Amino acid sequence: MERIKTAEALGQHICHCTEKMDEKLKGLNGKRAVLICGGTGCLANDSDEILHKFEELIKTNHLEEEVTVNHVGCFGFCSQGPFVKIYPEDTLYRAVKVEDVEQIVNDDLIGHKICENLLYVDPQTHEKVARQDDINFYKKQKRVSLHGCSVINPDLLEESLGYDGFKALKKVLTEMTPQQVIDEVLASGLRGRGGAGFPTGRKWQFAANVKSDKKYVVCNGDEGDPGAFMDRSILEGNPFQVIEGMMIAGYAYGADEGYFYVRAEYPIAVARLERAIKDMEEAGLLGDNILGTGFSFRAHLRLGAGAFVCGEETALLNSIEGKRGMPRPRPPFPAVKGLWGKPTCVNNVETLATVPYVIRVGAKEFAKTGTEGSKGTKVFALGGKINNVGLVEVPMGTTLRTLIYDIGGGIPGNKKFKAIQTGGPSGGCLTEKDLDTPIDYDSLVAKGSMMGSGGAIVMDEDNCMVDVAHFYMDFIVNESCGKCSPCRIGTKRLYEMLTKITNGQGDEKTLTDMRDLATVIQNGSLCALGQTAANPILSTMNSFPEEYEAHVKDKSCPAHVCKRLTKYFIDPTLCKKCSKCARNCPVGAISGVPGKEPYVIDQSKCIKCGACMAGCMFKAISKK
Repeated sequence: MERIKTAEALGQHICHCTEKMDEKLKGLNGKRAVLICGGTGCLANDSDEILHKFEELIKTNHLEEEVTVNHVGCFGFCSQGPFVKIYPEDTLYRAVKVEDVEQIVNDDLIGHKICENLLYVDPQTHEKVARQDDINFYKKQKRVSLHGCSVINPDLLEESLGYDGFKALKKVLTEMTPQQVIDEVLASGLRGRGGAGFPTGRKWQFAANVKSDKKYVVCNGDEGDPGAFMDRSILEGNPFQVIEGMMIAGYAYGADEGYFYVRAEYPIAVARLERAIKDMEEAGLLGDNILGTGFSFRAHLRLGAGAFVCGEETALLNSIEGKRGMPRPRPPFPAVKGLWGKPTCVNNVETLATVPYVIRVGAKEFAKTGTEGSKGTKVFALGGKINNVGLVEVPMGTTLRTLIYDIGGGIPGNKKFKAIQTGGPSGGCLTEKDLDTPIDYDSLVAKGSMMGSGGAIVMDEDNCMVDVAHFYMDFIVNESCGKCSPCRIGTKRLYEMLTKITNGQGDEKTLTDMRDLATVIQNGSLCALGQTAANPILSTMNSFPEEYEAHVKDKSCPAHVCKRLTKYFIDPTLCKKCSKCARNCPVGAISGVPGKEPYVIDQSKCIKCGACMAGCMFKAISKK
């Protein structure tokens, strides 16, 4: 793309690129477009090979003048990928394999006939659904942060410009003062999407009020929650939108330099972000005197090394500076004294991706979505025991019931819903009685959980909640930076107590000691990792006291998950005396006489591996 030197020239480019995108998506030039999911999940399932096969067959069939094909970002419905979408008909094919490409080319692209066998089938009505917007998973979503993902080619600046990209930047640089930008974001009610939910406009105002020769914007893309992939998908699907949000933030409070801090485990997001920055520099949208307005801004990229604690803003700043990623005492807050001692606002990827939308549509329009205290939408990575695993963006105020059953499609195998963990490893578990709770910052906190960055893990009747707390505490212990004693030592002691309980060695005093220590850690830890570390324990103890009681009093695990508390038994009335269980047992704990006597398990020798139960064809073995 040629260098864009003025705001007027940018406007002309936007108009031209918008026409091109309209032609592509609406088929105005008679062409058809094939869009293939290029998110990490689909790429891991041969999305690249699918793209190359389309290119090969389009060339073989001489369709180059009739069909375009390219990768786009995540469609969100990860359990159904890889996706192929055909424009202008909006036909969506799911679970596409390389061998399906020939059928799509022959039947759809050439024969204009929908490939019925590749359509999504509604599990309730059993009807085939051809259009994405008609699938229940998408019906109640609203894409704001995910704007452009699954539509634009993330490697092409022109497609971003053609899909609302940089309209907001042009507006703030030519029509608004920095204070007007801050006021607009304040009026919108936008709160930080990284977890704490602090008002974005207030944070920017703090930085604007500090006089300094240098200020920074930092984008927090260090997404470390187990099962979370919101930031990764946004950066993979529309990196330009996040850069635009960063630039608007810089203009608002006087920063001329920004840093993206992204996990090194996100190579696709990193590569696309690097390319976007380079293309914007070449186009004159990053650098000195942007669009001739006098505003200068440069963006840099730093890779995180996988430390969960570097999601905390001050630990992240230390890491960018080349120091060990450990939290700093606050105050002073980063907005006053941050990166290299200069005023710095650290905003989450999702927050910055939302900013251009706020400016484009205006604060009033943005605030129409959401609740009184939580405006706009929120992206969730919905996973665990749920039929529709994937990335969803819903209006604030949507209930957990809607998220789990309408969008998520309910629990596999008609199992009973047990809990949903929101807020990542430091969040809390919400139960069936909480299903009608609206999803917003304050409601979730009131229920003993939190919004967090947006992870949502669903559990069913087969999950042991003590084991769930044990899993999350193991994660927290490993990720503690060790700077403060309450977190470094306290979380380790909590983990040891949980281990005793899951091994059948805990008692009532263990439960009392856990509650007491959890309070100390909450009140004494330096950063949010330690302050919220006990949430999984406290929320499960409050919601599932009977499971903890069973573990410490009856020395049993009701869900049969904790191995040390599980016993395998052979029903003599069902045993066929075939000896397969004895042959499968690695420690010789099963004895009997083939064809004559039912087999029995010696509990003193059994190592609870489950090999006997897995190999029994007659369902004669059960666990209690």
